Amino acid sequence: MEVSTRPVYLSLNGIPTNTPSNPDQIYFIREPQGTWVPFRGNLLHDIERECVQIHDAFAVSIFGDLSLYYEFLKICPPFVYEAGMNSESRLSKGQFEQLLGKLGRKEVNMALYLFDCRKLVSGIQECSKEVIQLQGEFYRALNLDEFFLMPSEMEENGIRWMTSPVVTNLHATLGFMYIRLHSLLDYITKLGIEIEKIKTDFSAYPRLASKKVQFGDRKQISIEGTKDTLFEDCMLVREIESVRNHVIHDGLLDDMPKAYKVTENGIVIEKFILFPDQSTEGRLMSFKNRCLFYSCDEKINLRLPHVVSEFQRREIVTLRMLLKILQQNTGDSVS
Repeated sequence: MEVSTRPVYLSLNGIPTNTPSNPDQIYFIREPQGTWVPFRGNLLHDIERECVQIHDAFAVSIFGDLSLYYEFLKICPPFVYEAGMNSESRLSKGQFEQLLGKLGRKEVNMALYLFDCRKLVSGIQECSKEVIQLQGEFYRALNLDEFFLMPSEMEENGIRWMTSPVVTNLHATLGFMYIRLHSLLDYITKLGIEIEKIKTDFSAYPRLASKKVQFGDRKQISIEGTKDTLFEDCMLVREIESVRNHVIHDGLLDDMPKAYKVTENGIVIEKFILFPDQSTEGRLMSFKNRCLFYSCDEKINLRLPHVVSEFQRREIVTLRMLLKILQQNTGDSVS
């Protein structure tokens, strides 16, 4: 029997295909490293490009010139960029403090603060990757994993709901995606605060201005409320806040997490997960103790890529604006 070498495309309706037929539909394809990514509309590389520029802009702002920063790197002790933030360092808190007491001159303090700022940017980069990987895992499981092992002759026509370890994983992945999207809101708020309150006194190792900042503190940022940013009061951000808060504080997105299969003539033609009703403001519809209504029959698997791509679009706009602020405050333009 000849084995097809054509790539498998994951679809939003849970049915994989070798021949994507709808040019307007979003499909997922497997990258060489194993991540399933949208065939189009993934803006992760654009996010990376903005973050790389912010890394350099921080170095210019703190050291005054990139060349001075690179010169310092030649003699920079590893504890400056590893201790207290990287598992490659085995230094304890006490040992770190002792080293600072011996080597805590201005250039070292500048470098310590720079790598603290860069850690804010790296967190955004890594979390943005996590969201894409979680999305890919959601569609891999929806398309390729069996919800419940059942002989084909027992498949009845119609719609059937199922619960199983695979379905539990699907719901857990979906919930964690919203949690990580909200993490990005926190991280980008921290970045904005740090950029606008960047430290200039390096007589001692400075504390980050954004150390205790969360997304709720975004009003401290000058671009708060700006159109097309993550700081705009929009339905997308309200949805992320609402779902994240519910999953963390109040429970699951379904009293009994389940997935649905639609069967015709013994063949599964669709799989989906229902999403609770939302208000026009993006909040979960609620009445007293009840906040999980499903009257709209919304299938989150058909909408999830649009949530992620819209978030990415706003993330890029936000990062570009913060980069511009950092460059203007420095009086230097980083290409």
